[in-house]
Amino acid sequence: MSDTALKIIEALGRHTDDASIDVLRDLGTNSSREDIREVTATALIRKNSDKALRILLTSQGKGINDLSTKVAMSTITKLAEIKDKTTLINVINDAIENDSREDIKISARSL
Repeated sequence: MSDTALKIIEALGRHTDDASIDVLRDLGTNSSREDIREVTATALIRKNSDKALRILLTSQGKGINDLSTKVAMSTITKLAEIKDKTTLINVINDAIENDSREDIKISARSL
């Protein structure tokens, strides 16, 4: 990954507005490049917001549900490193209780 791409993703991760989350979701997590998806997941985790964490936990093919084992495991490891897990626990519980997709519930339970 180029330095420029890394800097852009990291800058989006520092923004506090929801639009930056949308850009990371639409461009970063949908990238065909594993390294970009991994760095994007890290940027979303740093935000530690309901919206950002929900993308990583409940979206098929993204975050913990990424088809790449490397990206999925990296995401899980970084989620475990979150200091204030209040939002994370709320998103996990909501996914387990309310998501209609069984595979998402199973992934959420595994955390």
